[in-house]
Amino acid sequence: MSDWHAVRQTMRDFALSLPETHEDFPWGDRVIKVNKKVFLFLGIDEPTEKWNPSFGVKLQSEAHGHALTVEGAEPSGYGLGKAGWVTVPFQSALPDVELLLDWVEESYRTIAPKRAIKLLNSEAQGEADQ
Repeated sequence: MSDWHAVRQTMRDFALSLPETHEDFPWGDRVIKVNKKVFLFLGIDEPTEKWNPSFGVKLQSEAHGHALTVEGAEPSGYGLGKAGWVTVPFQSALPDVELLLDWVEESYRTIAPKRAIKLLNSEAQGEADQ
């Protein structure tokens, strides 16, 4: 998927398919939340003079380091980078979409309450049993 809009939409759709999630627009930015906490920043819908399309996720371990290898990726601003948040530009050469979705899920699992993670795990187990 070379079109950043399509990649962004795929990430959005996946994030909203996770248990107890909803979309919100604080500060005019599109975010996906679980339990009133952001786990995926998607920014504004179109680039401006001051904004280039990017997404933000909270990652740990090797996923964090891998995300930072994407050209233009950096620890997120406002002190979020110190807590593991990474901002990745959509218009860079991105890894496969499946890996991006793994990052979204890791961010979700980092932020979500235990009951939501339990729901996600039971859904995944149900799919594996089929």
